[in-house]
Amino acid sequence: MSDARGGPLARLWRNFPLKTQAVWLNLVLAAVPAAFALHFAHADPLLIFLFAALAIIPLAGVLGEATETLSAYSGPVIGGLLNATMGNATELILAFFALRAGHVEVVKASLSGSIIGNLLLVLGVSVLAGGIGREKQQFSRTAAGANSSMLFLAVAALVMPAVYDLSIHESLKYQGLDVQTLSLWTAGVLMAIYGLSFLFTLKTHKSLFGAGEARAGKPEQSRRAALLSLALATVLIAFFSEMLVDEIGAVTRQLGMTELFVGVIVVAIVGNAAEHSTAVVMARRNQMDLAMTIAVGSSTQIALFVAPLLVFLSWGLGKPMSLVFHPLEIASIALSVLIVEMISSDGETNWFEGAQLLALYLILGAAFYFVPG
Repeated sequence: MSDARGGPLARLWRNFPLKTQAVWLNLVLAAVPAAFALHFAHADPLLIFLFAALAIIPLAGVLGEATETLSAYSGPVIGGLLNATMGNATELILAFFALRAGHVEVVKASLSGSIIGNLLLVLGVSVLAGGIGREKQQFSRTAAGANSSMLFLAVAALVMPAVYDLSIHESLKYQGLDVQTLSLWTAGVLMAIYGLSFLFTLKTHKSLFGAGEARAGKPEQSRRAALLSLALATVLIAFFSEMLVDEIGAVTRQLGMTELFVGVIVVAIVGNAAEHSTAVVMARRNQMDLAMTIAVGSSTQIALFVAPLLVFLSWGLGKPMSLVFHPLEIASIALSVLIVEMISSDGETNWFEGAQLLALYLILGAAFYFVPG
């Protein structure tokens, strides 16, 4: 009787390019063929939207793990840059297709939702889960402080175009050439400071962040297998993103939800669920430094790299997107950054602080739900 682990099915699964390290994500992979079937059967838009969203979640996990593997083979500097550009690839792909379809407000809502979700939902669950059974957890105040200052810069960048629009045009709906030009200029400055942050963390002050530390052992996946996983996951995420975006209009009408709520809550959670489940796992293992880096660092990347990049891409698509956000989005981001700074300033967390982060997320989610269309 042959060893089950050496059977053809077991060997096929070991070499399957779309599996992840998380068992629950591998189970959700069943949504991939289901979404294909529903799409080509022209099923109910709500079902197509739901299964397309579910299919993206494990594929985002595959994309994240493949990026981590390639980063491990590339060394700290190239690996850091690879994580910087691919860390939020799922959100970028989703936003690109939404932009191309003309859902500019959904794109802006998904960006603000990703920032808010990472800071409140992901970090909140991580702090709560990690704090259960422990009096407190500690982490590096240096890394947390650097990310907090970057996020405050992002808040300023989101506030100023809105303030300009209100001051000059007395409206947040004016999208003239001056507002678009100001957004382009602001986006350029944000991308430049984001680039300088890697010079700071990976070169001039790498000792403060442990960027130069050697990695423990080689990853299990080969470089070639990681590249194949990365390519397949990217193509499938693009396909399902387009499928999901195509159904946004029908779903919002069917459920009575606004595009603002769908972008801030639904699309943002889909883009973040797989990648940032790692933050919760790390927190449970008492590795709060890594959990903070995943949650807060991802928000920084969205604000200083993904959002500015989409501003430039929107011009290329002929659908210019400004950095003038809804007042509720601006207030929510500012409050999220403020409470995270208050909680992380002492370099310690406990479960009750996680509950506070989640409470604010629920309050903000309710506010977005009740905003009229």
